[in-house]
Amino acid sequence: MSTTSRKITALVRWGISAWVLAAIVTQIWSEVANDAFYPEKYFSYFTIQSSLINIVAFAVGGYLAWTTVRDTRLFTIVRVSVFSYAIVTGVVYNVLLRNIPSEGYEPPAWCNESTHVWVPIVIVLEWLFSSGRISLRIRAMWWALLYPLAWVAFTVIRGVITGWWPYPFLEPDGPNGVGGVVAYILGIATFMAINAFIALIIARTWAKLRKQPLHP
Repeated sequence: MSTTSRKITALVRWGISAWVLAAIVTQIWSEVANDAFYPEKYFSYFTIQSSLINIVAFAVGGYLAWTTVRDTRLFTIVRVSVFSYAIVTGVVYNVLLRNIPSEGYEPPAWCNESTHVWVPIVIVLEWLFSSGRISLRIRAMWWALLYPLAWVAFTVIRGVITGWWPYPFLEPDGPNGVGGVVAYILGIATFMAINAFIALIIARTWAKLRKQPLHP
């Protein structure tokens, strides 16, 4: 049976899922209402895709927390990945993208601030203090890179074909050239791996304090 702390974790996870869903729905509705919604572009952004992952992951994670004592191995791998994506989303946006002028219509500011700033912070805090986590071996960190690498491959192929790039730092014709694009991709991938490593270390530390076993 789920404990009280697990039920609190469930409510927090459902709250995160609902928050992100509200931000995405509001953003889409606002853009549609102002004739500024282009789904082929909107759903190509890493932030939007990772936000959709957050919606599903935390909805499912809430159910697991409400009904079981511990998270599953699969959910933990997803949760470690979500932790990594959240930090990258927040850092990349605030360091590289925040001051870039927006082209065309801008949806309500709270949607953008939520998905790029506040939700990432809450996701990190949830991982730090949630109950029922299991500890995985460090090699599990590499699972976090599967989706981002697939996203980069698709984005680059699409950009070469269409000439449209979701983020300026990915444009090979930009001021940084192809070398700069490769450097950004490698740097962000390394940052993601480090974040996943940190998430696993946090889980292992808590597991040792509570004398819990290490899962394969």
